[in-house]
Amino acid sequence: MPPVPTVDRMSIPTYSLAERDRRWALAREIMEAEDVQALIAYGEHECVDLAPFAPDVYFTNDRPGAIVIFCRDADPIELTWSTLPVADHIQAGRRGETLWIPPERIRVAKHAAGVVEVLREHRLEAASVGVLGLDPYPPFHINPIMPHGLWSAVLAELPEVTFKPVGLSYLFATVCQSDEELAVIRHSAETGDAMAAAMLEVARPGVSEADVYAAGMAAAFRRGLAAPGMLLSSGPGFVSWGPPAWSYRPQAPRTIEEGDVVMAEVFCRFGMKETQHQVAIAVGEPHPDIEAGAKVARASYEAGLAAARPGNTFGDMVEAMEGPLRDADAWNVHPLVHTLNPMGPVCGFGAGLRRLPEAARYGRLFDLPTMGGELPLAPGMTFAFEPNAVIGERLTNLGGTVVIGEDGPVELNPFTAQLLRSQS
Repeated sequence: MPPVPTVDRMSIPTYSLAERDRRWALAREIMEAEDVQALIAYGEHECVDLAPFAPDVYFTNDRPGAIVIFCRDADPIELTWSTLPVADHIQAGRRGETLWIPPERIRVAKHAAGVVEVLREHRLEAASVGVLGLDPYPPFHINPIMPHGLWSAVLAELPEVTFKPVGLSYLFATVCQSDEELAVIRHSAETGDAMAAAMLEVARPGVSEADVYAAGMAAAFRRGLAAPGMLLSSGPGFVSWGPPAWSYRPQAPRTIEEGDVVMAEVFCRFGMKETQHQVAIAVGEPHPDIEAGAKVARASYEAGLAAARPGNTFGDMVEAMEGPLRDADAWNVHPLVHTLNPMGPVCGFGAGLRRLPEAARYGRLFDLPTMGGELPLAPGMTFAFEPNAVIGERLTNLGGTVVIGEDGPVELNPFTAQLLRSQS
């Protein structure tokens, strides 16, 4: 078990103005490639949990929940939802922090009238405009995230503007991380290992799921991680996957027993760069199907590593990772792999649910197919490797974050790419 690391404040990575300029140049490359005169980036509101849609933060390095607009060659304008982000911006300036957007280009105007005003100021009433927010953003946003009320009002005010979804261009432009971004991602990945180590230390018979959850989250907060999150389940075997039931339903957390497994998906987000960590802890001797599932999941992980190299596609990687499950007649509850930073291509999941006897009682069951299989793998891409296998109605899940390197994959979290065993 790796030690829980202490944090050297001087070593925490940050973003430079050179990184800002690189990202703003990418925005203009997107505009040129899509033949548009402006780019609107809609950002999901702050305090969003999993998989936030935040292209606004990518361009502002500011508090989430803004609309950012690039018009021709001008620097971007940031539209905030209230005065609170402005107050934060003022305070950051007083602390001497490096700010990407100057005060003169920030407005409390995250609404249709604010968008229309910016486009009219730049005489774009009959232009072509690219929009981030009109495309699906899997896995959580199968439908576009742009609010209907806001967008219908913009369309009504600017009937001669041609608005064009540019989500795919944004994905291709931003999915390969810079050196500064990879440093931030490594810091997040180290925090994920610290969370897993803390959870392993606590997991034993007689403690509750909440104790394990709290240990992991505390490790993240001690390292200054801004937005950790977690899915968690425990028991002798299960096929469910999601946040603990006591986080949304009024009930007591389950008490862990001998022979249980504790499985979690830990989400670390630092500087709006995300890493994911699949934690599987055996408390005592688990059921043989758990052990068998761990072997299948590990074989899937290794098959994915073998395919995770330039020259292959995301679909090639998915096909490789699905092989061990097919051979074992197993199925996956959630994706085996998907992109990170940003989210996008995702491996299909859920088809095996129909095997459960209770499934026949439900209405339409829709399993998600693999999306984005044609994406070519390139150095700097980050992926959540989360191979999982259900054998005998018992799920086993493991994995971590993997980076595509020049010559092959870089494992950031080999610690969680195995079935961990409690020392109780």
